[in-house]
Amino acid sequence: MSKYWNEAKECMSKEEKDLLQLERLQDSLSRAYHNVPHYRRVFQKYGIDPEDVQSLSDLAKLPFTYKTDLRDNYPYDMFAVSLSEVVRIHSSSGTTGKPTVVGYTRRDLNTWSELMARSLTSGGANRHDVIQNAYGYGLFTGGLGFHYGGEKIGASIIPISGGNTDRQVMIMKDYGSTVLTCTPSYALFLAESLEDMGIKPEELKLKVGIFGAEPWSENMRREIESRLKIKALDIYGLSEIIGPGVAVECLEQKGLHVMEDHFIVEVIDPVTGEVLPDGEKGELVFTSLTKEALPIIRYRTGDISHIIPEPCACGRTLRRIGRIQGRTDDMLIIRGVNVFPSQIEHVLLQMGDVQPHYQLIVDRVGQLDQLEVHVEVSETFLFDEVRALEETASNIRSRIESLLGISVKVRLVEPKTLPRSEGKAKRVIDNRKL
Repeated sequence: MSKYWNEAKECMSKEEKDLLQLERLQDSLSRAYHNVPHYRRVFQKYGIDPEDVQSLSDLAKLPFTYKTDLRDNYPYDMFAVSLSEVVRIHSSSGTTGKPTVVGYTRRDLNTWSELMARSLTSGGANRHDVIQNAYGYGLFTGGLGFHYGGEKIGASIIPISGGNTDRQVMIMKDYGSTVLTCTPSYALFLAESLEDMGIKPEELKLKVGIFGAEPWSENMRREIESRLKIKALDIYGLSEIIGPGVAVECLEQKGLHVMEDHFIVEVIDPVTGEVLPDGEKGELVFTSLTKEALPIIRYRTGDISHIIPEPCACGRTLRRIGRIQGRTDDMLIIRGVNVFPSQIEHVLLQMGDVQPHYQLIVDRVGQLDQLEVHVEVSETFLFDEVRALEETASNIRSRIESLLGISVKVRLVEPKTLPRSEGKAKRVIDNRKL
């Protein structure tokens, strides 16, 4: 059985890919300009006509699309087709204001299923697998995205959704699940629950997990792989672009392959908007090439990463992006220093006496910002030994301060006292905004 779902597209030559992207880009720009009033207004404001785009490099001349644009055109004014052609509607649960609404034509759903079939195949899944899909179903795109991808490759998919962890464990064991799909923080929660129930990973048939929807570090990957005895792969997507399946790791685990026959990826300086060279870290920007209902042009994701131009040993020629290192809007600025939760996580998971469960508490004391890290100690840690507590906290504090260049406070707490999440983990409590 092939390690590719669609070898013709996943292993295109650069010349083939460039030609295909340009042809599809011109078509997508024309569709947006003629059918979406927002894009027509913006293009006319900047004096741009879709026909001006004659090369892929011309894309950088086009204006960005922002999340606020989708909210300002709520609910359907960003659609390029009539509602009668939209067969699926999803929306993101924004933390403020109205949600962003996304629509799919029948062809869009077929495209999405294709991308998710590729994603699952990249992780080694095939029609003989049993996929336990613990992503949330409903308006969130994660659950249904994996569901249709799993069905397309012919696998047996269990639509269990998130939550009800005891049932998750029972089904995982009894139904012989071989692939786990959920957020990485929930994967760790499941690993912890298995340990509490006395179930060893060797008693399960799990072989791989595909995890996304939140930033996670390499150390967290190793933690998940060690505790569940699986291969843990990263997947990337967001509802505005199509959902999960925009980019995914292969079994090489050295970056996420972008589905470049359907999307163009750029990395920009988040302050200036300037396109950055391959390898430099910045904000990811995506342009859709084949979407009918919601074409999206130079969408600023807020996600921080970089492009990896070198070829991958798997044989795919689709360029890769590095692991998401945080977001421009969850980046903390502490006394002038940019801090991402994943940086803290990286340090914590190198420490042998603590668990991968933590929270960052940010306060303003007087005129000075203060960061306090709450982290659980391991089950075997002797919590009543004051000296051991002080030494561990001191080691963590010195490592974080060395990494960030700012002072922090570290508070060790007993196992299982920090809140658990069955979806995206809430890592930061910023009291400065209260």
